[in-house]
Amino acid sequence: MPIIDILERNAALYGNDTALVELNPAIIEPRRVTWKEFELIEPRRPNYYRREITWKVFNEKANRFAHFLMSRGVKKGDKVGILLMNCIEWLPIYFGILKVGALAVPLNFRYAADEIEYCVGLADISVLVFGPEFIGRVEELVDTIGNDRMLLYVGQGCPGFAESYDTLTANCPSNTPSVLLTDQDDAAIYFSSGTTGFPKAILHNHESLMHSCKVEQAHHGQTKDDVFLCIPPLYHTGAKMHWFGSLLTGGKAVLLNGISPSVILEAVSSEHCTIVWLLVPWAQDILDAIESGKVTLSDYELSQWRLMHIGAQPVPPSLIARWRKFFPNQQYDTNYGLSESIGPGALHLGVENIHKVGAIGKAGFGWECKIIDENGDPVQRGEVGELCVKGPGVMTCYYHDEEATKQVLSADGWLRTGDMAREDEDGFVFLVDRKKDVIITGGENLYPVQIEDFIRSNPKVKDVAVIGLPDKRLGEIAAAIVSIKEDCSCTEQELNKFCEALPRYKRPRKIIFADVPRNPTGKIEKPKLRVMYGADKLVAEQNQG
Repeated sequence: MPIIDILERNAALYGNDTALVELNPAIIEPRRVTWKEFELIEPRRPNYYRREITWKVFNEKANRFAHFLMSRGVKKGDKVGILLMNCIEWLPIYFGILKVGALAVPLNFRYAADEIEYCVGLADISVLVFGPEFIGRVEELVDTIGNDRMLLYVGQGCPGFAESYDTLTANCPSNTPSVLLTDQDDAAIYFSSGTTGFPKAILHNHESLMHSCKVEQAHHGQTKDDVFLCIPPLYHTGAKMHWFGSLLTGGKAVLLNGISPSVILEAVSSEHCTIVWLLVPWAQDILDAIESGKVTLSDYELSQWRLMHIGAQPVPPSLIARWRKFFPNQQYDTNYGLSESIGPGALHLGVENIHKVGAIGKAGFGWECKIIDENGDPVQRGEVGELCVKGPGVMTCYYHDEEATKQVLSADGWLRTGDMAREDEDGFVFLVDRKKDVIITGGENLYPVQIEDFIRSNPKVKDVAVIGLPDKRLGEIAAAIVSIKEDCSCTEQELNKFCEALPRYKRPRKIIFADVPRNPTGKIEKPKLRVMYGADKLVAEQNQG
């Protein structure tokens, strides 16, 4: 059944129970702050700006937005973009879009204006919903995307080039719209990319979304009494699809806008959270804060915290060994997936398999997996090949990109992940390397070609290659190997200053002045660079244990 039916059921059965809580670390006035500000907030015992809604109100808000969209001519099959930081409006807006039969299209909050413009065009977005953090970027695009698209603003102080979401939806009907949906109807477009620059648009149907609910609940055993702490941004499949387990059981979820150790621990304590999904850097920061004495575990009520799980990047076994010293009674799990397979859960370790930390696990609930060679034939156990997955959560296609779809999706439903892997004697899968050159830093994808193209615009640069190097906290960092023109001189400080024009998360963390090797066809030999500069050490750490 379509996923919107679960929301309707929850409103009927658990109408007065809390569905969502938004927590912002307290600042001068109640407002949403930027991600940079979140990272800087580190009070010992933070206070929060807090909002909450019940399942009944959640459903009514979704219905009001759906009716508003329909009143403006939005219909089944149209696309509505969401460009918001985590907030209590995010999910009702998402479900309001689905209730119309339109497609929800979440956008990465880190996108620069040109990336927003590209994605709006690629996905055929006709309505863009955005928040206060994006006024500047959207304003840059008004002349190019604003003339034939509806711009809706969520928050105080609506800019003149947009319309107010709050004002327009306040008096809309709260009953359920009469729109017939099936499992095979298109539901959402998410964005991903390889190394070729701008993202691809990944199309999923309602069956995919519903399957992710079942997978998450089957893997982590959510009940109505569980409280899920959601920290990652909701545009990311890894955040929303983990929350879908709470949706399926009617449990409470807490949307936390903050990633410092004290902010996370205080949220777990004050909201009695039982399940927390972390990225590797956040888990490492919590451990470092405990070991340095910056936080004291006895200050918090953490006995109810039963499960910590990690995804989005390889997990060092040493990290989990450290974690279990401080949280010996907690269950641990890791999940593997990609946006093309509706996020996490295509493979998972399982809480009962702690002895296999380092593996990404086995095929998840309702999933199949196999490892193939270059000819598409299964490899022998222990041999390295490309990991493929198959199940109800596989994407329909890359929207508007038939050729790219054919490259990764077979006629019988197998999805090539682009990840190289091996299976051990017990059937557990270990990632070995990535076919693609995407750099995963703190759970976010960096696309080397974009960074390389920018650095090459420096008149002193002859050539450049960007690769990922191992980093204890972030998993990987972007390193730029730069070749300078013979008649020029350039310092690391000068290049770092030049790169300040890039978004902060795209800036190389390391500059190496050296020749850039290319093969006879002109392609950069990145495997050689990874060996030269130690990127292979990351693979060794992933496979230890």
